[in-house]
Amino acid sequence: MTRNQLAAMIDHTLLKPTATTRDIRQLCIEAMAEGFAAVCVNPVHVECAAKMLAGSGVAVCTVIGFPLGATTPSVKKKEAEEAINNGAREVDMVINIGALKEGNHDLVVADIRGVVEAVTALLPGGLVKVIIETGYLDREEKITACRLAWQAGAHFVKTSTGFGPAGATVDDVELLRKNLPPEMGVKASGGIRTTGQALALIAAGAARLGTSAGPALLAGLQND
Repeated sequence: MTRNQLAAMIDHTLLKPTATTRDIRQLCIEAMAEGFAAVCVNPVHVECAAKMLAGSGVAVCTVIGFPLGATTPSVKKKEAEEAINNGAREVDMVINIGALKEGNHDLVVADIRGVVEAVTALLPGGLVKVIIETGYLDREEKITACRLAWQAGAHFVKTSTGFGPAGATVDDVELLRKNLPPEMGVKASGGIRTTGQALALIAAGAARLGTSAGPALLAGLQND
């Protein structure tokens, strides 16, 4: 894999609650310099990032219902609408984890579908990635989450928020990839720190990587 190919799969991420406007600007500068696919920032920083990245080819991604997924469908939908209006082109939404675990699949689908409808109505071609927080789920729940995300019209399933009990693993990425249709992608996120780890996740089926260590991953590739 070339440096440019790896860079084009990375969402350069800064979701710390302590992030400042200066930090977000630096994130955007790095993303443009490296040719990353997107920056991923909290909703409050979307407008700043969108202005910084205008015309660069680097997308702005934000998070919805983050990090717990426990807000109502109407709030998630409104949050997604505001994010798109502020310049986001991709949203990573956290599912209602409790609803999934108790078998309330109708609520899970409605929750996702509301965000998908909000995004695609305002931005044809906008992407919705569904964070299922694999660290809280057993194997069958992960498979069910894939099915429900597909049913609701999402474009990706994402492993983790980075704030839960576990990050991305090769086994989870392989499982998600196996249980999604070809047109849906897998985003691996959470704890991706080394180039070897990144390449293993891509080999397992990840089409995107969410990480704050993007420059280091590229440096590692160049040094191999």
